[in-house]
Parts: sequence; structure tokens; C-alpha cells
Amino acid sequence: MRVRMARAGPSRVFLRLRTRPDRTDPSDAETRGAMLSVIPNPPRAALPIHGSSDLFPVRRVYCVGRNYRAHAREMGADERDPPFFFLKPADTLQIVPEGTTVEHPYPPRTDNYHFEVELVAALAQGGRDIPVESAGTHVYGYAVGLDMTRRDLQDEAKRQARPWELGKAADFSAPVGPLRPAGIIGHPRAGAITLSIDGDERQRGDLSEMIWSVPEQVALLSTYFELHPGDLIFTGTPSGVGPVRRGETLRARIEGVGGIDLRVM
Repeated sequence: MRVRMARAGPSRVFLRLRTRPDRTDPSDAETRGAMLSVIPNPPRAALPIHGSSDLFPVRRVYCVGRNYRAHAREMGADERDPPFFFLKPADTLQIVPEGTTVEHPYPPRTDNYHFEVELVAALAQGGRDIPVESAGTHVYGYAVGLDMTRRDLQDEAKRQARPWELGKAADFSAPVGPLRPAGIIGHPRAGAITLSIDGDERQRGDLSEMIWSVPEQVALLSTYFELHPGDLIFTGTPSGVGPVRRGETLRARIEGVGGIDLRVM
């Protein structure tokens, strides 16, 4: 089996797994004319690792909602509510290489496209019912991410008690920077998390203001799903979320983790 890195669309990085059939083996699927893919195998998203040529293949993308007190209040929620989760498809990830400004496409069917800067945790170990005391050891590393949201579609889904995918899962709606391994930067529990548009700061918070810590999120999420290596968790956003327009540049930073820059097109 050979592994090849490929790019498809703006700033997407994928792993392609290519298997060379053994034509001398009568049990080989190609020889038997059975069990071959009828379409090209979909690629798998992968994140770059800071300071390395290695890649982190992504399985699932989980997101936690309203995990900062001020943001919970601005969205009309009770800050004491337990966390809730939703998912984005892994192919919504848009890789933002360090030191570059990537073009981010404004999605269709919305007039109210919102930014949400978030710490992203990447899991190297999985499991079910993970104790909170050991949950932090399951994290491989951290990155800066954005949960881009078609807010008008999300608000309509809320009013009709419908799922959120049309609002949360647009193409390229999960921009993310390189991973910093926890073995190098540790497990950030405090530090500024900010977002600015064209130099005007719109979001500012601190990782210490999370209602539910990363280990608590991992532990609780593992009671709903069996977690696996390659899972990402977008861990929530501070207050100040709002709309972005075409032609504007987003600059997201997390102290000790890094930053990403995007120009909305």
C-alpha cells in the first residue's frame, strides 16, 4: 500500500491510500473481478504538523456549543447548561498553512456568514467512557480553528427544531491551522484567544474561561460515541461572534498555539 498526499480545492490536504493489486494472487479482488470500488475512493483529510513533514489523518470533526460563559449569554442560553455537541463532515476542513493568507469562499444561500474562533483538540487515542482524570492524555495536539456558520440558516433550523447541518456544514466551513503536539506545547489551559477583521478586534477571550475543559469534553463525548485516533474536537468560541463579508481578512490567534489568516472571497 502506498500513501500519497494530494490537494483538492482551496487549501485542502488529503491522504490518498493506493493499493497495488497482486495479480499473481488468485484471491486478489481485481483477479476475481469482485469487491472493487465502483467510484474513485474518496480522499481523507489530513492536518499538517508544525515543524514536521508528517500529517495527522482526520476521522471525525466534533464541535461543542456555547462553551464560554459570555458567548452562551450572547446566544440566549443559560451558562449552566451542560455542553452539547454537533458534527461537521471531515471534508469541510480547510487547511491554513502557517504564514500564509488563504482564500476562503463565501458559501451560497446565506446573507449572514459568521466567524467563531476555537481551540481544536486532536485525539491520538480513543475509547468509550473515558475517565476525565485521564482524558487529557488522549490528546495528540492542538490547533487554531474557525467554526464558520451560515447563521441565518442555523437560526431558521432552530426555529423549526431541525438539524443544523445547513448552517454548520458548508464547504470549507472548518478552517484550521497546523497542529502543535502536546508533547511540545503542553495542554493549554489558559491564554488569549482572539479574532480580528481587517485589524479590528471582534473576539477576545481566554482559554481559562471555558465552562467545560478539554478533558471534560473528551470524557463526556466518549459517553455518546466511541472516540478514535484522528478525531478532532472544536472546543467552543468566546463572545463577539458576528458576520464577515467578501473582501475582508480574518486573523485568528490563540496564545501558545498559533494563528491562521483568511481572506473571504
